[in-house]
Amino acid sequence: MPKLASSSKGNSMADTQDKHDLEEQVLMNLDEKMIMKKRRRGCVICIGLVILILIMIVIVSLILAFTIFKTKEPKAKLVSATLEGIAPRISFHVIDIQLNVTLDLKILVENPNRASFKHEQGKSVLLYKGNQVGETEIYKGYIPAKGSATLPCRLTLEADELASNVTTLIGDLMRGKLTVDAVTRIPGKVTLFGFIKKRIIANSYCQFTFGIPDLKIESQICKTKTKL
Repeated sequence: MPKLASSSKGNSMADTQDKHDLEEQVLMNLDEKMIMKKRRRGCVICIGLVILILIMIVIVSLILAFTIFKTKEPKAKLVSATLEGIAPRISFHVIDIQLNVTLDLKILVENPNRASFKHEQGKSVLLYKGNQVGETEIYKGYIPAKGSATLPCRLTLEADELASNVTTLIGDLMRGKLTVDAVTRIPGKVTLFGFIKKRIIANSYCQFTFGIPDLKIESQICKTKTKL
């Protein structure tokens, strides 16, 4: 009988130990679940904060791009214009007109933007009575923020292209005055914050009247127009 009592007592202690171990295991599992839950909650909060910050950065960038950093029109103005060449000669025997005139322009382009203006290759054409009689290319360039650059433009009058207006041309030469138009087109882009790009096309129009045979500019009218 004493042995039986001792055995029962041992079994009772073993059951108590097993129960205690089971409770500890359950508590450990609960602790691990709580820790994992906190970690997941922390990750979700961190990801949410990062997304919120990125959204705020984009919104602020857009607000700045359309307010303080709003794209402004580059200002193009003529700073000098000179004529080079030989006074035209007219031969009525065979209606031969020898005309060698070059219009040398210097156009100042001012960039009022808080971002650089990178312009592509432009073109300037010379018109007489609406017909093209000469052209030249304007090289690519870079104008820093709040900066400016002077672009040279050298237009040579092509006498062969005047053939379609020979009667009008003779009349103008006889009156001692010749009027031509110079149209310049300069495309480019302004880049804000490295990813917001705004395309700009600057157009300049000038009309010149110069005397014959002294080849001096008597009047000039210039206008600028920018397409955003």
